[in-house]
Amino acid sequence: MTIKVILADDHPIFRDGLVASIEETGEFEVAGVGETAADAIRLAEEHRPDLALLDLSMPGGGISAAKTIVRAGTAKHVAMLTVSEEDGDVMEALNAGVAGYLLKGVSADELRRILKRVASGEAHITPSLAAQVLKLMQAAKSAEPNPIDTLSKREEDILRRVARGLSNREIATELKLQEKTVKHYMTEILSKLHARNRVEAAIIAHEAWRDQV
Repeated sequence: MTIKVILADDHPIFRDGLVASIEETGEFEVAGVGETAADAIRLAEEHRPDLALLDLSMPGGGISAAKTIVRAGTAKHVAMLTVSEEDGDVMEALNAGVAGYLLKGVSADELRRILKRVASGEAHITPSLAAQVLKLMQAAKSAEPNPIDTLSKREEDILRRVARGLSNREIATELKLQEKTVKHYMTEILSKLHARNRVEAAIIAHEAWRDQV
């Protein structure tokens, strides 16, 4: 099944190359292209894509566009493609509901692989930024008891596999569960950990269990 994408970036040469890279294998269809936050919001409303891929620093702001799109539900998922490695930008994007935060140095193959996962409901943050996000999360939650201790044995089993990078389907196969059952457990895990997505849950797991995951 083709994944419908809209994208917005204010650099025409980069944008054209991005469209070519995304559509190269036929797995994606770029349904609309823009260069501003207003364009992104309009395109999402018009095409109702599986994924909105936004530039952070385009006119009007990618995060502003992401907030509007997520709030309106006009794209199933939103990902940010940017050069920014600033802590504030990463956290603001996650707070806006962005499911993917990718740096523009990523290869075309890796980009398509990540976008497929984000479009299927997985979350992704560039690994080099994970430590920064963890520090910010620790600072915000340092005064709170560790919620990971509230997980059941089954929830812990699932979270350890999330921390290893397994998808819901892979976890279901490994634990001999139905995929919808794993999704239900993930909802409970995210709630207990006060995590917005799988990325945050995996980071919390790595910090709590260190080399045990």
